[in-house]
Amino acid sequence: MWQDATNQYGASSSQSPYYGQPPQQGVPLQFYAPGPDQPQFYPGSRSSLEGNMGPQGSIGQGGPAPAFAGNIQQQPGGWWTAFGTGGFEGEPPLLEELGINFSHIRAKSMTVLNPLRRVDERIMDDADLAGPLLFFFCFGVLLLLSGKPQFGYIYGFGLLGSISIYTLLNLMSENGIDAYRVVSVLGYCLLPMVGVGAISVVVTLDGILGYVLSLLSIIWCTFSASGIFVAVLRMSDQRLLVAYPVALLYGCFGLLSVFNVGAGSSAR
Repeated sequence: MWQDATNQYGASSSQSPYYGQPPQQGVPLQFYAPGPDQPQFYPGSRSSLEGNMGPQGSIGQGGPAPAFAGNIQQQPGGWWTAFGTGGFEGEPPLLEELGINFSHIRAKSMTVLNPLRRVDERIMDDADLAGPLLFFFCFGVLLLLSGKPQFGYIYGFGLLGSISIYTLLNLMSENGIDAYRVVSVLGYCLLPMVGVGAISVVVTLDGILGYVLSLLSIIWCTFSASGIFVAVLRMSDQRLLVAYPVALLYGCFGLLSVFNVGAGSSAR
């Protein structure tokens, strides 16, 4: 019985259409090669599976599969393009994200250098600290090159003066102003004093020439800063009251550009 069952399974397996015929002796192995009008793998495959998937998701019947034509477009310029004012397409420049805009710095600097021109009341809507920090740093470096290391006094006077003027302006005006814009205006208006610091590298300012240049720079800085504050806060009738504390602040910077404040204490 066991043998019959074995023969039965053996016979059914040998007669099954799913099993190939036993290889014939002396006949080399032959592999299946589909014809030109037959599918590549399975001759009995369905027509719905014979299509080729296109790049846009469509199924085309027959024919070779189209190649994907997508490529990454390289932007003109190199990696340094992100540091400019243009940047990559669809992305803001890196310097703009950091709050550094050279066109705005140039426009505000020209407003300070030409104080007789009418000041736009919206000039400080886009206030920044990039220009003020740059001018403070240049002023300290120029004084250092002239033999007067005054970095501590510069930043100390700048901090205390900004807090004081911020308090006074908010007490005097109805609209008010934030400390960020106060520091921005005072820093940009320091530009004439930076010019005096550049002159001190070449010429000694501890004399009549230095006194005159420092006085002119104080008047210039004060006139520019008070004009911007008055235009932004709409305080045209109180310009002299605004200019007085501002002149005291820039007077401290003028003293730093003429005299070496820390020379006496270091000599002892």
